[in-house]
Amino acid sequence: CLHQAMLAHGHPGGLHVTLVDADRISETNCVRQPFSQSEVGLHKATVLANRANLFWGMGWDAVCEFVDERWAKHTDLVIGCVDTRAAREKIMRSEMLQRATYYLDLGNSADRGQFVLGQPAGRVPASEDCLRLPTVAELFPEIVDAALDRKDRLPSCSAVEALNKQEPFVNQCLAYHALAMLARLLRYGRLSHHGGFVNIASGKMQPLPVDPEVWARMTGSGKSVQRRKKAA
Repeated sequence: CLHQAMLAHGHPGGLHVTLVDADRISETNCVRQPFSQSEVGLHKATVLANRANLFWGMGWDAVCEFVDERWAKHTDLVIGCVDTRAAREKIMRSEMLQRATYYLDLGNSADRGQFVLGQPAGRVPASEDCLRLPTVAELFPEIVDAALDRKDRLPSCSAVEALNKQEPFVNQCLAYHALAMLARLLRYGRLSHHGGFVNIASGKMQPLPVDPEVWARMTGSGKSVQRRKKAA
């Protein structure tokens, strides 16, 4: 647990996490997610927060709502794990994100996905001589274009359909890569990469380096991202 690792390395309080999700556990969630039949119908956020609190003795919170533009809760790190562009767009437009220091986005398709850690514009003073990590929306603007969401997108209504739409363990693979990156950030205070692209079909993981030239090539702008002294 990242929280316990931080305490072991001398952090005074570790992590305090608020899980936000209005979804309830369904039958198909029990196929590829760590939920049981006895939890069907309960809110995901509440179940997961209770598990962490009981196992690790923490006091994490659960909010059974969806994040939208009105959210203004202050947090240092926002982690988004959503499956639509519209949901990402709401997170990006929220006051919460504008006040956050970091935004970590995780997303995946059937057998691949990405995780990208960024710093919302305006959160790093322009006078500082360091690099600001671009957010996922800056590197991939289409990822927050709600118009590209499939209009006929329907939930999986059977276990087989759920597995056909998404390979087992793709979520866990992305989550562990992202957690390992966060652990290095919190322990050492700097990163050589701030994300990556995982393909479980080929078994490959391509890191996203902290490099303005790479960012410029990805966006096609040809402009170097503003140089600053330290990549957090």
